[in-house]
Amino acid sequence: MANPSFDPAEARPSALVPVPAGEGLPVLTVSDLSISFSGRSGTHQALNRVSFTVNKGEVVAVVGESGSGKSVTSLAVMGLLSASARIERGDIVFTDRAGRQHALAGMKAEARRKLRGREMAMIFQEPMSSLNPVLKVVDQLTEALLDHGLCDAAAARRKARELLQKVRIADVDRVMESYPGSLSGGMRQRVMIAQALACDPQLLIADEPTTALDVTVQARILQILRDLQRQSGMAVLFITHDMGVVAEIADRVVVMYRGEVVEHGPVGAIFSAPRHPYTRALLAAVPKLGDMREHAWPRPFPMVNQPVDGGDHKTARYGGPPLLDVRGLRVYFPVRSGIFSTLTHHVHALEQIDFSLWPGETLAIVGESGCGKSTTGRALLRLTDSDSESIHFQGEEITLLSRNAFQQLRREMQMVFQDPYASLNPRLTVGFTIAEPLLLHGLAGSLQEATPQVRELLLSVGLLPEHAARYPHEFSGGQRQRIAIARAMALKPRVIIADEAVSALDVSIQAQVINLMMELQRKTGVAWIFISHDMAVVERIANRVAVMYLGRIVEIGPRQAVFNSPQHPYTRRLLSSVPVADPALRGERRPDDSEMPSPLKKNGVKVLKTRYRQAGPHHWVADDGDPPG
Repeated sequence: MANPSFDPAEARPSALVPVPAGEGLPVLTVSDLSISFSGRSGTHQALNRVSFTVNKGEVVAVVGESGSGKSVTSLAVMGLLSASARIERGDIVFTDRAGRQHALAGMKAEARRKLRGREMAMIFQEPMSSLNPVLKVVDQLTEALLDHGLCDAAAARRKARELLQKVRIADVDRVMESYPGSLSGGMRQRVMIAQALACDPQLLIADEPTTALDVTVQARILQILRDLQRQSGMAVLFITHDMGVVAEIADRVVVMYRGEVVEHGPVGAIFSAPRHPYTRALLAAVPKLGDMREHAWPRPFPMVNQPVDGGDHKTARYGGPPLLDVRGLRVYFPVRSGIFSTLTHHVHALEQIDFSLWPGETLAIVGESGCGKSTTGRALLRLTDSDSESIHFQGEEITLLSRNAFQQLRREMQMVFQDPYASLNPRLTVGFTIAEPLLLHGLAGSLQEATPQVRELLLSVGLLPEHAARYPHEFSGGQRQRIAIARAMALKPRVIIADEAVSALDVSIQAQVINLMMELQRKTGVAWIFISHDMAVVERIANRVAVMYLGRIVEIGPRQAVFNSPQHPYTRRLLSSVPVADPALRGERRPDDSEMPSPLKKNGVKVLKTRYRQAGPHHWVADDGDPPG
């Protein structure tokens, strides 16, 4: 349906409607927008008459569960909807920095391209599928500046360096010359944020921009966004499931449910007096740091209208030997230079770390992106080359196993990866993806035989049995992560390494999946290595916590001891950076602007193993005279 304020003949790429200066029109106006997708299973209504505005210098947060239409809304604004999408009705009007209005729904691709980057930019949810894997970081950061003719190559390179420093990347020169595949998920997300901010856009659409970031870097990114608003009056459409971030940064909130806007208003009113039942349920599911202060054992999340055993989750069995015992785990990545590719440096990703994992236990590993959390999980599964003094699994030294013997061990040790889209085969249906490990390990003779288990696994992570016939691209980011969790659960392993397994999920589904993980642990005795930056979730699920910094474990101990009485300066900094889901407590962040030390060291440099002092029963703190923070 055409907007009556526009002549249909002018709804072309070049159609610019002048606006008198000083009228203060919204930067973005979405009016009565309805979008559907056509597929093999029929037509799916993604958006139903969605309307909202974003004003200059304002942050509007769009919240709702995965699949509610948040990301579809942002893609429609940017003109990045797939060919199967159809705008059934409604208008999207963008006002540029010169005060000219653009009818986006009727624009052609070339006109949209001229707006993207220069006037409007987007930070995407999944950095690995959004960054070009064959271009260096520096080329991707300077591309928009050069394409829009904003500066020459030398100035663009200087701007790229400044942007990487703003998002707290330590070794700027190395990262600029790196390819996305060699960076951690959190570092890739920071590169994407820097890329979006390169041209100082009038409108920034941030689709889960801090999902992959630890709380300290998250605080820094939120501060950067606020600073840019003050300097340029930039408007921000902030899509997130983190209600703590919403309380921290948003001016207004739009709550979406099943493709519709069910509630909107000022952030204070939404948090203090939510009117819609879904908004109340959403806020009730938000994990709050400190809720577990008096509880030594993990506890499931309370669920609205769902019976949950809220007692202590006593599944860890500490009486016997550990299930997994790791000593001196070390990962160095070689760096070569010169025309002969001479080995000159190593990136010390993991620096001789020790830890143990007991049956039925959940050990959480927390720390900044790039600290070595994900590398630890990948090294244990031999997905990354590593050295170690010893790694014992169920009493057996597994570092000596051959490739074939270790392949059999992978049935006992599974991993849920950080980026679900990169870890799911786009050519396979979801049902076959979940059934594949059952077929490979002989637990099902055919796909038909595996179907009942596939259906049960889909239901267990909040999806429907009919979703088995769909492909990964037909799901939202949060739904894809649930599929990855179902696949890992299929073999009923003894250890599951969950690398940011719930970071892409909205709070209601996050609470459901955490409870399912704990229920699986109660039934099967599986042990979890839970890699996360969400301290409130870690407080709810973990028996013990290991805090990592620059490839080292700087503090490890029972969760209650580490959270209630943090001994290391870096642990205290992590806990103090957690956003509070209460706009009334919003205060000015003071992120640590100190330069993070580089993990890059010259070839041949020997690093002494970290020494520890005991701070309490089973509570150890690094005592090497070089505390971070």
